Amino acid sequence: MPIPVAVLALVLATASAAPALALDAGAAAEEGASVEDAAVSRETRLDQLFETLAHGEADAAKQAERDIVATWMESGSDTIDLLMQWTLKAIEDENYPLALDYLDRITTLKPDYVEGWNKRATVHFLKEEYAKSVSDIERVLALEPRHFGAISGLGTIMREIGDERRAVEAYKRALDIDPYLDNVKDALDDLDADNSRGI
Repeated sequence: MPIPVAVLALVLATASAAPALALDAGAAAEEGASVEDAAVSRETRLDQLFETLAHGEADAAKQAERDIVATWMESGSDTIDLLMQWTLKAIEDENYPLALDYLDRITTLKPDYVEGWNKRATVHFLKEEYAKSVSDIERVLALEPRHFGAISGLGTIMREIGDERRAVEAYKRALDIDPYLDNVKDALDDLDADNSRGI
């Protein structure tokens, strides 16, 4: 199905951005920055990036989108980073049971790490375990209500189970946060076309 392939592409695209940001976090730690300072700095950076995403010029907004995804991948833990690398490789190989094993460890070791829950929701989606995916999406949104990837994923699940009203609501909510989600725009266009044809 084309939508799961798009979801998988988004998952794998996050892998290359994480190491550089992890080095930045490590450098900050070496300079004596406290955990609290790092958390505040991270939230401030995300707030600024979301502002650019919503109101910046197209090129700057698209870069902000990439930076947001990369920031979400930051874990602050070498162990979690390694487990996530293994997770992404397992997803690429379509070894979903192994990916879930790694993700269960990640969410247990660091339950406030948003991408642990988000990637687990993605794997459940790819396995067509929609109830489990929605449950993990709820955890993602409790940690980061602006997570446009999780919100658009929720829309896709609603579409898959035939709840078009909630699918449209989720897609529009995702676009309110990130107006550059082309796959979401296409999905909305498809739903509008289906409705106009009475499907």
